[in-house]
Amino acid sequence: MSAVSESVGRRMTLGYLVDHYGFDLEPSFAMDVTITSLADDVDSVGPGSLYIPSHSVDAEHLERVRARGAYAALVPHAMREMADDAQFPLLFAEPDARQIGKLASDIAGKPSGMLAIFAICGEDGDEVEANVVRLADFLHMLGNPVGVISASGSSSLERRLDLRHPVGILDVQHTLAVCGEDGAAAAVIALNERTLRPDALQSVGIDVLGSVDDVRQQSISSLRAAQGYGFIADKQLTMTMRTEESDALASQSALGQGDESERRLSLAIAMTLAAGVRRGNIKSALRVSRELR
Repeated sequence: MSAVSESVGRRMTLGYLVDHYGFDLEPSFAMDVTITSLADDVDSVGPGSLYIPSHSVDAEHLERVRARGAYAALVPHAMREMADDAQFPLLFAEPDARQIGKLASDIAGKPSGMLAIFAICGEDGDEVEANVVRLADFLHMLGNPVGVISASGSSSLERRLDLRHPVGILDVQHTLAVCGEDGAAAAVIALNERTLRPDALQSVGIDVLGSVDDVRQQSISSLRAAQGYGFIADKQLTMTMRTEESDALASQSALGQGDESERRLSLAIAMTLAAGVRRGNIKSALRVSRELR
């Protein structure tokens, strides 16, 4: 799957895309045609889709997506001579990743703005994914319904999501929208190449970015590498790593068993503190976990 669906988003007309994104449209009288989803591969096209090919296409290819129910396709201006032969509307543009991200976020209802977005980066992809699991479990323990985007298993609350990793822009926006619709308060994303394609996080605002690397210079390098995924790094972004305080709290918990487990718990604690969770609430949750054990 590589699509953004109307079940979790909004509908928009081709005229809206012309006015807001500067796309050209043929035929011009198709301005009121309403699209209900985006798709960038043939198998994801359904009735109401705007097809945005991720590779070069020809007339036969466009006919296949039209037959599957696509209401329109977004193609380069170089294909303008095909407009007269196409049996459905064509939008003409050469959008970059930023524009595709904005469009996908728009039709999905800007889902990252409704969730607390946590992301974890680092040089070791396996360790990144392990820390994602630890953070998601810890947020859940604090009472937050959580979604996860990770090659080791993407999910919305307790529901496993059938994604083909690495995921791209459309799948990320779709997944965040699904998580929001399911009632998630937060989403945790693994920033590694097994999980994400380049630019997959366009139009995604990250609130807290954690690094599994202990040395600050390594953490900075990981941040720079992570920025290749295209996420929004504005004043709201907080970057953190393990701290003496989070290490001390993790060492007192029954959740951390062994040095590796304690390190992962410590990063989860540091990231939740960075998100504004009160230290007292964290200590209470850790105390309950000890008592339950």
